[in-house]
Amino acid sequence: MKFRAIPKKLRRIIIFSFLGLVLAGFGLVIAYLPSPTRLSTFPYPASTLIYDRNGSLLYEIYTEKNRVPVKLEEVPEHLIQATLAIEDRGFYKHFGFDLKGISRAVYNIVFKKKLQGGSTITQQLVKNALLTPERTWRRKIKEAILTIATEVIYSKKQILEMYFNQTPYGGTAWGIQAAAKTYFDKNVANLTLAESALLAGLPASPTRFSPFAHPDVALSRQYLVLSEMREGGFINEEQARQAREEELNFAFPGAKIKAPHFVFYVKEQLVEEYGQAMVDQGGLRVKTSLDLTIQDFAQSTVASEVAKLQRAHVSNGAVLVTEPKSGEILAMVGSKDYFADDIDGKFNVTTALRQPGSAIKPLNYATGLVTGRVTPATTFNDVPTCFSVPGQKGYCPRNYDGLFHGVVQLRYALGNSFNVPAVKMLAVNGLESFIATASAMGIESFADPENYGLSLTLGGGEVKMTEMATAFGVLANLGIRQDLVSILEVKDRNGEVLAQKKSTLGKRVLPPEVPYLINDILLDNGARSAAFGSNSLLVVEDHPEVSVKTGTTNDKRDNWTVGYSPEIVVTVWVGNNDNTFMSAVASGVTGASPIWNKIISFVLKDKPQRFPARPDTVVGKTVCNETGMLPPEGGCAGRYEYFIKGTEPVKSVALRQPVLIQKDTNQPVQPGEQKENLEWQEHMMNRDPLGTIFCFDCPANIENTDQPWPTTNIYVPNNLDPFVAPGAIIEEN
Repeated sequence: MKFRAIPKKLRRIIIFSFLGLVLAGFGLVIAYLPSPTRLSTFPYPASTLIYDRNGSLLYEIYTEKNRVPVKLEEVPEHLIQATLAIEDRGFYKHFGFDLKGISRAVYNIVFKKKLQGGSTITQQLVKNALLTPERTWRRKIKEAILTIATEVIYSKKQILEMYFNQTPYGGTAWGIQAAAKTYFDKNVANLTLAESALLAGLPASPTRFSPFAHPDVALSRQYLVLSEMREGGFINEEQARQAREEELNFAFPGAKIKAPHFVFYVKEQLVEEYGQAMVDQGGLRVKTSLDLTIQDFAQSTVASEVAKLQRAHVSNGAVLVTEPKSGEILAMVGSKDYFADDIDGKFNVTTALRQPGSAIKPLNYATGLVTGRVTPATTFNDVPTCFSVPGQKGYCPRNYDGLFHGVVQLRYALGNSFNVPAVKMLAVNGLESFIATASAMGIESFADPENYGLSLTLGGGEVKMTEMATAFGVLANLGIRQDLVSILEVKDRNGEVLAQKKSTLGKRVLPPEVPYLINDILLDNGARSAAFGSNSLLVVEDHPEVSVKTGTTNDKRDNWTVGYSPEIVVTVWVGNNDNTFMSAVASGVTGASPIWNKIISFVLKDKPQRFPARPDTVVGKTVCNETGMLPPEGGCAGRYEYFIKGTEPVKSVALRQPVLIQKDTNQPVQPGEQKENLEWQEHMMNRDPLGTIFCFDCPANIENTDQPWPTTNIYVPNNLDPFVAPGAIIEEN
């Protein structure tokens, strides 16, 4: 129900009731009101200082040194118009309150139980200069009384002039002159229409609309201001168009800030907790989790390594270094250079959505281990496979190397990052189960399973680097989730502690045996050597306890390496901010891995090896290479493997079994297939968790070794449910 739809008589009653409440509150709060005459004097705010964990100053948020008062005559007319258009178009007509705004406020208070103000320029001036940002009835009454008093004491010109001098525009810019110098290195009198429109849009939310932290949002806000100016008759469409097309040249404070992506990440949290005015002038002392030594090394490594990747059409990189046991962020490199104009370096990739490629696979296999559907020895048939899901186009994944590898056990399928087994694993798990596990581990960007398909396990869904760091921290912590932390302590200007990080035990989201097995696979250099070689950059010298996973999207837009030990998690991404393709040579080994190896080696230098203790719930068995089960009576090539207690194999499987063969192709009949000209034959064969059959010694696989294997078609009944494999149970020998 809209406010205008309320009968006129009732509307008057509501409005006068609101004014009555304001007047009634006058006697309650008048003794505690600040004097409106303070508006004509300039307060002396204190700087907010942001430090790293060891006391090194990262950034000083101050207003005193950058605050330069100006006369209204010095403010360009188009800046005044832009401010009126976006903030208070009826400024010269009202007496401190916009009746339409009051109507909306009263309606929201009475009918929606939502406290809201009229937000005129006079009210904003009173709120910013004289009151705290709390949203209570008492403060609203104070605001109303002071607004009326301000309108009585001062002229409109004076109010507007004080507004321009006492309004926060973000960062060090308290007042319009400081804003003009901070963002454009200009005096306010020299601002263009385009620049004025951007600045006029900042006071509503200086952090959110900051062109330094959120350039795309700032530009959208500028367009809105220009649109409001055109609608208000201040400018015409041609002027608005020219302003939209004008290139804005920002003056970034490069020498005054260290770890800028991290600093603005922290500042947003501070503003949310304490309000813009307190952060900008309240004198806070903030101790963060950042280690500036690690940060500087990571930043220089990203810059130097990305420079080597120009021929691979890679223009940017990002790094997140975190401590898994505490969740503390030790380094955050959002781009190769915050001040790089060629790639919009101020954009923070660590908090942006990107596709993770195969780096997401460990979470998929962890889901299978949690549910007991697979073990590290479970065999998958890595052969040409097409998945048919009702209502969807057939999905036929390919491996990164373009080859198929026959029967592979889970350890080697994950270690070598083969795609076909990973998709089969997701078909067995079901999307709902996989997304639930990923969400519990920290991947909160995955939403409704209906939005995804089986390609999700190959990186078909977008995630944030911060989420990946959290999820891999769960693996490093043997199942304990610790959310990321950036602020350790906040003190006020007098040294009183306002907030302090408390040690937490975290939340267990996986049983310890599951991450133990995943970690053991991802640190097994032999398990990945078929794809990466035995001496790749995934090996960290003197630290065999490090587990690692790479990921490259099929379209070569994103390239990842995420590696960890119980001490540290290092998440690395390379690619292009504009989402253009990298060249075919960019991969987890040639792209992100060199950066990852250098950084994790630097962090772990001089630290002892620390393998996690093996849980009592993990046991070992010797298994047959071809089946993943106990060796049969005739023997077979075997190896030692770890299992969750209760899932270890207790049976052996005959290598040769009866299988129904289609004589025209000399291939086994797959579940659900309708074929003719069949006969039973005895062959060496394997069934994987989806029930598909691979024949080791069928004539087509021996005699025509240069020919590709035939494609197996799998009909997935519902992409939200786990696949129930027909004929998946193999009889005991």
